[in-house]
Amino acid sequence: MDYLPFLMLPVAFTLMFLGFPVAFCMMVTAVLFGLVVFGDRVVFQFIEKIDDISSNFVLAAVPLFVFMGSMLERSGIADKLFEAIHIWTRRLPGGLALATVIMCILFAASSGVIGATESVVGLLTIPIMLRYGYDKGLISGTICAGGSLGTIIPPSVVAVVMGPLADVSVGDILYGMSFPGLLMGVLYLIYIFVRCTINPAFGPAIPPAPDDPTFGEKVWISVRNLLPPVILIFSVLGSILLGWASPTEAAAIGALASVLLTALYGNFGLKPFYEALIKTLKVTAMIMTVLLAGTLFTGVFIGAGGINTANRLIADMNLTPWMLLSLMMTIIFIAGFFLDWISIVLIFVPIFTPLIKIAGFDPVWFCVLFLIMIQTSYLTPPMAPAIFYLRAVAPPAITIQHMYRGVVPFILLQLATLVLTMIFPILVTWLPTQMLQLR
Repeated sequence: MDYLPFLMLPVAFTLMFLGFPVAFCMMVTAVLFGLVVFGDRVVFQFIEKIDDISSNFVLAAVPLFVFMGSMLERSGIADKLFEAIHIWTRRLPGGLALATVIMCILFAASSGVIGATESVVGLLTIPIMLRYGYDKGLISGTICAGGSLGTIIPPSVVAVVMGPLADVSVGDILYGMSFPGLLMGVLYLIYIFVRCTINPAFGPAIPPAPDDPTFGEKVWISVRNLLPPVILIFSVLGSILLGWASPTEAAAIGALASVLLTALYGNFGLKPFYEALIKTLKVTAMIMTVLLAGTLFTGVFIGAGGINTANRLIADMNLTPWMLLSLMMTIIFIAGFFLDWISIVLIFVPIFTPLIKIAGFDPVWFCVLFLIMIQTSYLTPPMAPAIFYLRAVAPPAITIQHMYRGVVPFILLQLATLVLTMIFPILVTWLPTQMLQLR
């Protein structure tokens, strides 16, 4: 009976591999095992979990961030960002790819949503990079890796969902992920520049042209195009980091700012507004349904003694804290081959976080490591959501083989970020500590 909760995982995974929706798989598993362990009393536990989810103020940020990303997708912000950045990088080796990554960093800091970034950036930059003869693998890897930075660069919907599950402040996770997220982006830039410097044919610099803007014109274009999104980023991310607003309040500010920015760029209308609302409704319903299912699943797992049994097993295995952490990271990495991010978060965060606290690790630091591993799941086949997003917008000239080959260096860079964050926890812990002292 002690090991009964561990049968929940293979049952749920089997249903997922059979093609059933993730939420349905976890709900059915929770009901079946809940009835076996608790009988009809499990109904009261489920009602309590539903009440916890529906009354969680932090989760109100989810639809607001999703709406913000949906509006920005239709605002034309990507064109403005690319123009403002590209005029400075075009003479560098791999300049178009460098501009793409920088644009993805700014877009991620503006929206907090992953899929929207990659689709918009892909449609904008793929034709330009193909025109100048960029390596198709580099194109694929740059867009897939850059487009998924919304996971690890705040504000992040993933962090908003993860916080309540880990019983950790969402604000602390957002503080903690800032430096590792920027570190990952910088590693992308260094790799592209070095690779294209060694082999210019990989990403050639654009030669000078008679109609190139002057230095003053470049400055004006950058200020004109970057100022509105920078104000948006500060209104959302700055208000959170400076302690002026909670993540939910900042998300509301960002939702309003995204509408104003879309109007400023002349792209606001009833049709794009309606499309953004419909997409927000669909994505939020999906996230909240899976979140509820995962909460019921983990509630039964923990209530049936799963955590206590796991503690005994770990004690019997004589694992050191670092061996335990490495095992968890490996499990998350492998799970990313087959499961989407929300499934990984809902299944493993509530199970792993209590064990991490017992092992003596900082739970915020662990959550950031978890986010970095989720980042790799976007690029690792066979699931690889980033590749599916790219496939939807890429021309036939870019094949699946190009995409698989192109993401490999960026997966290694993500793992390098993970290792550096593990070796230097101060990358995560410094900013939350400083912000706590300022409050």
